[in-house]
Amino acid sequence: MHRFTRRAFNSGLASAAMLAAAPLAQAQNSADKKTLRFIAQSDLRVLDPIWTTAYITRNHGYMVFDTLFAMDAEFAPHPQMVGEFSISNDKLDYHFTLREGLAFHDGSPVRGADCVASLKRWMVRDTHGQSLSQVLDAIAADGEKSFAIKLKQPFSLLIDALAKPSSLAPFMMPERLANTDPFTQVTDAIGSGPFKFVKEEFQPGHMAVYVKNTDYVPRNEPPNLASGGKVVKVDRVEWLNIPDATTKVAALNAGEADWWENPPIDVMPALAANPDIVVAPFDRLPTPIMVKFNHLQPPFNNVKMRQAVLAITNQADYLTALAGDQSNWQLCPSFFTCGGPSANDAGSQALSGPRDYEKAKKLVGEAGYNGERIVILDAVDQPVAHTQALVVADELRKLGLNTEVQSMDWGTLVTRRAIKEPLDKGGWNIFATGWVGSDLMDPAENPALRTNGEKGHFGWPADDQIEALRTKWLNAGNADERKKLAEAIQLRAFEMVPYIPTGQYLPKTAYRKTLKGTPLTGPAVFMWNVEKT
Repeated sequence: MHRFTRRAFNSGLASAAMLAAAPLAQAQNSADKKTLRFIAQSDLRVLDPIWTTAYITRNHGYMVFDTLFAMDAEFAPHPQMVGEFSISNDKLDYHFTLREGLAFHDGSPVRGADCVASLKRWMVRDTHGQSLSQVLDAIAADGEKSFAIKLKQPFSLLIDALAKPSSLAPFMMPERLANTDPFTQVTDAIGSGPFKFVKEEFQPGHMAVYVKNTDYVPRNEPPNLASGGKVVKVDRVEWLNIPDATTKVAALNAGEADWWENPPIDVMPALAANPDIVVAPFDRLPTPIMVKFNHLQPPFNNVKMRQAVLAITNQADYLTALAGDQSNWQLCPSFFTCGGPSANDAGSQALSGPRDYEKAKKLVGEAGYNGERIVILDAVDQPVAHTQALVVADELRKLGLNTEVQSMDWGTLVTRRAIKEPLDKGGWNIFATGWVGSDLMDPAENPALRTNGEKGHFGWPADDQIEALRTKWLNAGNADERKKLAEAIQLRAFEMVPYIPTGQYLPKTAYRKTLKGTPLTGPAVFMWNVEKT
């Protein structure tokens, strides 16, 4: 993306303004201060925020759905849909009662049974939810607006799990939707959140539309990250999918869009030069990035092939391609967000030391690689995915590996990466991605470090040793014990290489000064409390 966007940017803003006219024509027809036009990070292809960890779908989830608990800016959990709750003295029995006024967009009331079905489905797919399910004795509705959870043993992170702010946030759905198989996409976006999804105006590849849920009853508290009162101050939100970076610049500069979620580093000077635009940090935490392998298919089902790529990885190459000057990024040779409580340097010499091509070539030979095709998925509309795909492809070619980069948009990659079949049936070998810092803070949160095979995140690494250490971490009695276990997990991760951490950078967002009530961002996009003047 570093080279791609610069080439596009140099084509000139004048021609870009003309290009912007066609995709924004429908948006202009409804131009008024009650319509917020948002340039989303990618095309919205998946409407089910439990089926995928893709952030475009998570952000959609926050528009449409609501959560039982929510995190504030200090990552402290607060009741959201829950009105009252109690925990028994032995920490085994939890009882939750929903607050008044909760209703789904189809007019039906939110019931305890809806929450139970939603949590059961979430527990199958989410890293934190899977841990909870292992100690779960029973979960059931015990009233129209209440439900109870009974545990086999104490699980100190239960409320934190229900307040998880990012992928996969436990969004509540109607029971009829939540009963969908967890590995099958829900396609009907009916929630109880502050916005309603306008299915009739949904144009995949172009635009998604949301309108204010006038029946939504906000909490009587100030908004604080994902928690507090979700007060909607616009009537309509249009998510625009504009593939070309220069066209996005023109749209924001001209006032044809109000907010651009994730502008790449190349266009920052053009945006910052406009006195009507604010360029601001997207999140207080840095964004870790990574290269992921398919552990089910050759050649990276062989650990020596994964170790070979690790041996030639230089984080600075990935970070410079993505974020330019070093002031925008940080080396982070850890499997956990650097600056967080679990980050450590155990085994990190594998990433912080010099490249070792001789070692890598030896490992490739020992793995028995014989020129098999290696498919790298490249989402050209996502800087994080695109730049890393180009860098890793270049490195693999230097090793003499038969590498094929397949270009697509992020929406296509999100569905393609779920394919477990061989290459001749649409499969893949490598894709790159990034996470908000809160998602990789510790072994409970990090989805990519879950090594439970085909039940885990895309790539499906399997390792009993990491899983056993993770269980010990969850049951640890104090911070010192957890720190030692996090080090042991990381040491093992550098041995079996579930994925390769490629550093972390400081993302920014850009919006026009006509937006008041500073947009609440990080780790997700929150559009309540935003007013357009």
